[in-house]
Amino acid sequence: MAFDKSKAIRAAEKHIAQGKIPAAIGEYRRIVEDDRDDFAALNTLGDLYARTGKKTEAAESFTGVAEHYRTQGFALKAIAMFKKILRLNPDDSDVAAKLAALYEGQGLAVEARAQYLSIVDAYTRAGRTSETLDLLRRVATLDPKNSQIRLRIGELAERENLPQEAAVAYAEAGERLLARREHEQALEAFTKARSLAPDDLNALSGFVSAHAALGTSDEAAQAIEDLLVARPDDVELRSMLVRAYLDAEDAPAAERATEELVRREASNERLFLDVAHLYLKAGMVDEAVHVAARAIEPLLSAREEEAVLEVLNEATARNPEQVEALRLLVRIHTWRRDDAETRLALERLVEVAEATGAKEEERNALMQLVRLAPDEEAYRERLQALGGWTEGSEAIGAGEFEMQPSAHEVPTFESFMISNDDYAETASSLPSDKAGDSSPAQFAEFEWNTVDSTSSAPDAASPAMAADAGVSFADLNESLGGENVPVDSSFAATAPPVQEQTFDNFETMSFGQSPDVSESLGRTVVGNERLESLLGQELESVDFYLAQGYTDIARDTLDMLERQYGQHAQIAERRRQLQEQLPESTASNETATATEPVTTPALEVEYSGFARYDVEPETPSPSFNAEVDQAFGNFTAGTSSDAPATPDSAAPIVNASAQTPDASSQTQTFDAGLADIFDEYRVAVEGDEPPSADYETHYNLGIAYQEMDLLDDAIEEFQKAAALAAPQDGTPRYLQCCNLLGHCFMRKGMGQIAAMWFRKGLDTPDHTEDEYQALRYELGAAYEQMGDTERAIETFTEVYGINVAYRGVSDKLRELRAQREKEVSSKQ
Repeated sequence: MAFDKSKAIRAAEKHIAQGKIPAAIGEYRRIVEDDRDDFAALNTLGDLYARTGKKTEAAESFTGVAEHYRTQGFALKAIAMFKKILRLNPDDSDVAAKLAALYEGQGLAVEARAQYLSIVDAYTRAGRTSETLDLLRRVATLDPKNSQIRLRIGELAERENLPQEAAVAYAEAGERLLARREHEQALEAFTKARSLAPDDLNALSGFVSAHAALGTSDEAAQAIEDLLVARPDDVELRSMLVRAYLDAEDAPAAERATEELVRREASNERLFLDVAHLYLKAGMVDEAVHVAARAIEPLLSAREEEAVLEVLNEATARNPEQVEALRLLVRIHTWRRDDAETRLALERLVEVAEATGAKEEERNALMQLVRLAPDEEAYRERLQALGGWTEGSEAIGAGEFEMQPSAHEVPTFESFMISNDDYAETASSLPSDKAGDSSPAQFAEFEWNTVDSTSSAPDAASPAMAADAGVSFADLNESLGGENVPVDSSFAATAPPVQEQTFDNFETMSFGQSPDVSESLGRTVVGNERLESLLGQELESVDFYLAQGYTDIARDTLDMLERQYGQHAQIAERRRQLQEQLPESTASNETATATEPVTTPALEVEYSGFARYDVEPETPSPSFNAEVDQAFGNFTAGTSSDAPATPDSAAPIVNASAQTPDASSQTQTFDAGLADIFDEYRVAVEGDEPPSADYETHYNLGIAYQEMDLLDDAIEEFQKAAALAAPQDGTPRYLQCCNLLGHCFMRKGMGQIAAMWFRKGLDTPDHTEDEYQALRYELGAAYEQMGDTERAIETFTEVYGINVAYRGVSDKLRELRAQREKEVSSKQ
């Protein structure tokens, strides 16, 4: 005789209603034996076993259901089932490992870490060090900022004779402790790392930083000095040594270490400025200026003269009579072609030299002042008093360093430009014993043009070329602001006369009216292979957006392309596809429901009025299953993971993706032809993770828990989801969470809290009247459960006033009023 499944289910329900649980278990066992794929019946069998205290049998039933969900890719339902198993047997580390892997796959790092740590404790008690180390590595990946996990990894790796891994773990722990300003613990971690791997530069760098934070950098410097004995040419070690001495504020040692470092790698000359600042901090101005002078040439070549000026200005502020600092200031301002600052520095130098009796220094400064300000009689008189212009004198500070053009420096037009005749006039007016006095040339600061003056002169046989060159540079000089830049006066002798140019002979030409850009773009695309190719590339992104359902982004992109390329047949075709897809996506969202054969009785939750909350089955993700199986293959039990991925027969899940915020709601403005900006926008849109991922995960997990009667876990997930939504975010998310939280608390018999969540849902703006009507009815039911008959009658009356036929509300009101009259009469 064939097995009658429907009859067995009715018999089981009858036994449950009569409290005959063993008899009901027998019926469900017959159902499961007859239909191995009826996992709903298997789940109910597990619940019945749990009610009778048979935890082993219940766990076996739940495991079969959980493994089925896991292998089919229904991760959230598998999580709910594994949690039911753990409640029966909290020490089952195999189940905890599978649950942790599922949490990790869903991006729930906090929950995954908690499960892994529980397994770590179990493995530690059992002495399973190797497995513990593997799990701690996974926890470290989930919690990158956790220093204690890395310290435990270091200890276990050291115990397992893995010194390199232990050193890396200690160093990572030290970095995190250092970031949290736990300097002593950080130093201890770095010290352990260095003891295991003395050559690890990361550990050594952290070691130096920890000592600097504790004010004991001299100990770090000594440790580096010891290492340099065996590795004297290690540039990184010497760089750390300089840093250690700077942190220790030992200026002489820092200068010595910097000299050794620069001798091996000249690009570190900027460190001399740090040493100079340290000398200034110690009040040693002369030493600071001397050290800063060694960094001037590379810093000027790198256009970082401001850093040098900061040191020199502070030095002169502390010691106004510091001649070397003033000489360097003159040289830097001359190099910058800043006549005003150069003159100020020279005047200060003249004052200091006169006060100290340094006549030769004063004479050199005055000669340069005369060249800068030939109309100042006071300079000429003082220079005459000192003996006048002398031969063989050199510019201020010229012997200190010689500026050469950098190989990477781009010459400016000023460096080639023929200057005015100021210097020639100045030179001719100064007293000289020889007719061919070369002093002006001798006093030319910073000769940038290294080509011989004779070779730079234009050919005498080519006057036209010389005239053209003069016109070109004059025009360029005018366009650059007409700067009067001093250069070598020796060019004045070879410079051809610059003829004044007029525009009288230029003919005015009309190019017609400029065509409108928006009109011309559309016409030039057709037949232009390059523009057609560019448009085709952009339309590929539109096809991607349409295929993925990103209709708003596709619409914005088409608008931008139409502005950029004008009207085009391919753009019009994409607009037609977009218009066709919009009603299809809307219809699919309204009709996307998943039906599932449920053979066992399930608690019915009234969702009337919430028609927008479509029901869909959880989408399987087989690629994730393979990852979980590979990582924890030794934990698998029950159903094989090789089973084909078929649609699951589990209970439907409320769709949590009813509406999501539009990622392209903000207006984007694109200039025509700026394709690179659009590429950045497209990459940002395609590469960013959807902001609703966390909400979807918690919401769907709450649904799975609710279906498995894990109400506390469901409430926790719904509350997390509600915290990620907002009443006025334009989506039904917050309202959904309020509704489901109310139902969960109703099932727990906590009507007061349920009423609170229903009221929160009613306070949410911009929803349909049907949704509000459903929440009013549920709020009345919550008041009824609380025993608050008056408020229940008031709420149901409001529902009745809007729709008298809504869910039997008239009968409900009649019952409540009769109950109220009975209560009143009983009190009398």
